[in-house]
Amino acid sequence: MLLLNESGTRRMFVNDMRGPLYSLSYDGKTLTKYLDLNAPEWKMPVQFIGEERGFQSFVFHPHFNRRGSPGYGKFYTYYDTRNMTPVPDFKPNAPTRTHDTVLLEWTAKNPLAPTYDGAAPRELMRFAQPYGNHNGGHIVFNPLASPRDADFGLLYLGAADGGAGGDPHNMAQNLQSAFGKILRIDPFGSNCANGKYGIPASNPFVKSDRNALGEIYAYGIRNVQRIFWDSKTRQMFMADIGQNAVEEISPVTAGVNLGWNIWEGSYKFAGRGRVYTDNPRSDPKMTYPVVEYDHEDPTLWRRMAIIGGFVYRHKAIPQLTGKMVFADNPSGEILYVDADRLPQGGQDAIRRILFDDQGTSKTLRQLIDAKLAAQGKAPTERADLRFGEGPDGRIVILNKHDSVIRMLLPNARK
Repeated sequence: MLLLNESGTRRMFVNDMRGPLYSLSYDGKTLTKYLDLNAPEWKMPVQFIGEERGFQSFVFHPHFNRRGSPGYGKFYTYYDTRNMTPVPDFKPNAPTRTHDTVLLEWTAKNPLAPTYDGAAPRELMRFAQPYGNHNGGHIVFNPLASPRDADFGLLYLGAADGGAGGDPHNMAQNLQSAFGKILRIDPFGSNCANGKYGIPASNPFVKSDRNALGEIYAYGIRNVQRIFWDSKTRQMFMADIGQNAVEEISPVTAGVNLGWNIWEGSYKFAGRGRVYTDNPRSDPKMTYPVVEYDHEDPTLWRRMAIIGGFVYRHKAIPQLTGKMVFADNPSGEILYVDADRLPQGGQDAIRRILFDDQGTSKTLRQLIDAKLAAQGKAPTERADLRFGEGPDGRIVILNKHDSVIRMLLPNARK
């Protein structure tokens, strides 16, 4: 579940994890089904059973609306499918195969058309998934890269560790495995094993380790949920859901080891639900989180799972300017730290964001429950929230329960 602004067409786009992709007018009044991944002509039915599988992510090429550009009309979807007939490009070190995760490239004839008007998509890569959790993650182009930059048009792809618990097949630390990694590819290249995409020569392991997959940009990842950049510092970050102890946001640079499954956040991983609290952050070869919180915090109450995130550098909501904003998915708690004074782990610097509802401070889950009550529905025990970005950097919040897309506004009372 994701919402993106496509400025060239002056529309926002939002996906339903069950398969549809919708366009949404800037005023929020016109919602149109742009594409349905479940349509029979694509022959790639979405596997959306359970909380973690489905239509995971999508992204438009930065030149989607620039006629004459190689990126004209192109966008990408990353999702789980029941169709396991094609041969996968990446297999886990596991004997099971529950479904596949696939990256597709679509080409619209007319980017301004109200619905997708192109042909069948082109498959770029396919993962055979061993378990029903920790599958695909976020796909994104670097939004700060200009056409003159080497990073322009390169696609970042979050590939989780394959699931179960504790990375039982030790894939996140294995540089010959695509699982548990952030990959970076050139969608228009062809120098990979299947010939359908390119491996940038600037990727960190292309020249330094011939035994490593060239697609790898960073490794040691459990279940990356969002990749984002700070427009001021140009630093890349990722939010990684923890096992049962620590949730984290970490800085990402080319070739870094983010620790999993040796480390969970700042602490040595000791098995399901446990970490060793002595000698934190003691291996200089690892990259540790700037933000983390533990599963014992009573504010978050149960089943923590971090959802990033963005660094807000706009002025429209002055209360959030200069803040790194993130959230806890189940509880719906929205949180922040000072982006100009980032902590080095720990949670003392983390603060809550509450919403002003006619003079009463409320959490997102309280807003969701109020809307559900108005709809004649029972309250929910989870928020299941995601962040989106609308036009002019406006912050949008989605959830799986009350069918409402919320756009944040400054608190006029402050």
